[in-house]
Amino acid sequence: MTDRTENQHLAAWHGFLNGCRQTASQANSLLPSGHLTRINGLVMEASGLKLPLGSSCRIVPPGGSPIEAEVVGFNGERLFLMPSEDVYGLSPGARVVALETPNPPPQVGRPPPARRRWIDRAKLVPVGESLLGRVLDGAGRPLDRLGPLHTNSLRPLQSRPFNPMSRAPINQPLDVGVRAVNALLCIGRGQRMGLFAGSGVGKSVLLGMMARYTAAEVIVVGLIGERGREVKEFIEQILGEEGLRRSVVIAAPADVSPLMRMQGAAYATCIAEYFRDRGRQVLLIMDSLTRYAMAQREIALAIGEPPVTRGYPPSVFARLPQLVERAGNGLEGGGSITAFYTVLAEGDDQQDPIADAARAILDGHIVLSRMLADAGHYPAIDIEQSISRAMVNLVSPAHLQYIRKFKSLFSRYQRSRDLISVGAYAAGSDPQLDQAITIYPRFEELLQQNLSQRSDFTTSVARLRALFEPTA
Repeated sequence: MTDRTENQHLAAWHGFLNGCRQTASQANSLLPSGHLTRINGLVMEASGLKLPLGSSCRIVPPGGSPIEAEVVGFNGERLFLMPSEDVYGLSPGARVVALETPNPPPQVGRPPPARRRWIDRAKLVPVGESLLGRVLDGAGRPLDRLGPLHTNSLRPLQSRPFNPMSRAPINQPLDVGVRAVNALLCIGRGQRMGLFAGSGVGKSVLLGMMARYTAAEVIVVGLIGERGREVKEFIEQILGEEGLRRSVVIAAPADVSPLMRMQGAAYATCIAEYFRDRGRQVLLIMDSLTRYAMAQREIALAIGEPPVTRGYPPSVFARLPQLVERAGNGLEGGGSITAFYTVLAEGDDQQDPIADAARAILDGHIVLSRMLADAGHYPAIDIEQSISRAMVNLVSPAHLQYIRKFKSLFSRYQRSRDLISVGAYAAGSDPQLDQAITIYPRFEELLQQNLSQRSDFTTSVARLRALFEPTA
């Protein structure tokens, strides 16, 4: 055989091998599978496959539509699965298939995630500028009937925690457009605040005012576990067209599975992280943190975790800081996520276990009073019970002095309100109380604000200063 003929054979052999390699790379990999053995309430049991916690599966019933589920626990050879949709029509022995996806791209400003073979397809969610003005569900599917999303950017649903030494400090105020908050409870960029309220005291209206009037560049709204009708009302009547234009709304109402409610909260946070990592100032509104905790409680109790505090298992109190700590400032010179989490105080009980846990992990709280709401005082902010822990680093010493003087006189009036209302107080008995009585009507004017009004930070501070320096 001549050299030329041998070279031709070698070239043909290499071409054949390259074709085989290319075909093999394009072939669908063999996915592990098992079968469904039991459905007990919210939890399904499967056997015949081993997957890590958090992996996504697809249950394929004979002749039916596949159902997505997530691994939420295991016991020996059995996997506990939580469905993300209705399970009607499933039968014993239905095939359970694991989902395989490529490793996600590394996140900006964070170490690359550890490589693993199986990565949850549902945990890679769409992000990008094209999401602005859209309303999505917890899995990134459009709810607004505006067509499919036009984005090729995907991001892992769960992110690694920041090194606390890498975060930029909270040292710049954020204008939220609400006079009482700007003047007396100054919020900083990257601060995490709780909005504590019972039902029907105007928390949605206050959140809508912040979303419409804030100086933040991007607003991400997570409506988690609320009534379905409130989603449309919040978007059309409270947020408005102007607010929606620079917002992304993630809606996971009360009638979806607890898994989708938890995923909706994580997805809203994921979108906020995407914009923060690109240097944007983001306002994240989560309504509500309590419904997120309740969703985790449903899952934990269903897989057998014991309840410890008013029916809440320990994993609930571990999940809350994991979600909240993802918000905040990014790296020095980068963007920020200023977050407001609503906390529903059941029966107006401020010592509710979720409210108590939230107070410990947040950077302050705004308490809404039912008594003020019943009196027509909106926003119904209870200034005495509310606090912003980062405020001392955000305002000037003169501004801080005005706030302290306001709270001192306001509290002095409230303690003597019953005496004043029945005429039992004699003017001149207490000079401080006399001053509080004189100035109290102007205090109420400062604290009240119409939904259609915007009060920027500078104007709010000037109004506060004018209470004590009329010529200012």
